[in-house]
Amino acid sequence: MRTHPAPEIGPDTQPFWDAAAQGRLLIKRCGACGERHYYPRPLCPFCLSADTRWEETAGAGAIYSLSTMRRGKDAPYTLAYVALDEGPAVLTEIATGDHDALAIGQRVRVRFAPSDGDAPYPMFAPA
Repeated sequence: MRTHPAPEIGPDTQPFWDAAAQGRLLIKRCGACGERHYYPRPLCPFCLSADTRWEETAGAGAIYSLSTMRRGKDAPYTLAYVALDEGPAVLTEIATGDHDALAIGQRVRVRFAPSDGDAPYPMFAPA
């Protein structure tokens, strides 16, 4: 598995990383337009409202798009967009030993891997 640097944690993302340390994946929902979004940020990307709140996900979704890197340090590894059951798409890494078996539409579940620091980061694995 690839190694990842520790994330830069600020006041806007602290709840996200606290939840990740507990094995929970959070997204944001806008109180003004109702849209859910990921990655964590203080303003809604749909209507620019600052009225956003954290919402826990089930941590499940389907691979929307993927690309397997077969050269370079830590290869092979697969990066993918995962469409969460709650709606938003998450750019992530897929944790698997069989990259050739991955497919668009395949069901995946979140798991958390350690970073070079203390904060675990979300990635997905085949369900």
